[in-house]
Amino acid sequence: MGPGESVALVADRLAAHVDLVRALASQAETIVRIAAVIDAALRAGRKVLAFGNGGSAADAQHLAGELLGRYQADRAPLPAIALTTNSSAVTAIANDYDYTRVFARQLEALGQPGDVAVAISTSGRSPNVLEAVRIARKQGLVTVALTGAAGLDAAETPDVTLAVPSSDTQRVQEAHIVAIHCICELVERAWTER
Repeated sequence: MGPGESVALVADRLAAHVDLVRALASQAETIVRIAAVIDAALRAGRKVLAFGNGGSAADAQHLAGELLGRYQADRAPLPAIALTTNSSAVTAIANDYDYTRVFARQLEALGQPGDVAVAISTSGRSPNVLEAVRIARKQGLVTVALTGAAGLDAAETPDVTLAVPSSDTQRVQEAHIVAIHCICELVERAWTER
């Protein structure tokens, strides 16, 4: 690939990103609703439990990090856990049970009614994410899903779903991080403006 072709490829990817983020603007109300659900849970003394695979695992960690630390302003730390970060737990559960249980088993131990389970899956078909949503609903957690266009492929639909209007994994991941930043900003403003 020559320099001209490389520039054209990058320009194309950037244009696709911009177009998708513009399309995501039509779901601003859903993003606001997710932030409100998280804020309400945190105010009630509950916590956020986020999970996903690969890039979605990184997004779960990013969400938890922004809530625990800070997004833009100094404020109280907010309880959030990424279920992807304890490699000993993840590998033990995968080995002793099955990989489909790696998040569900953690939710069984850590999740309490009123907590928010944030399931992140670009395809909406990840078996371990679907199993975790099923367990979260069974245990009385509020369930939020960030997905691609197909939504979450589950018999028990999450309480709130942000379905990015694309099936291109990379673009969906980019849109998820934009949405996560919006959610964190809204939650943080709620905690610093009161």
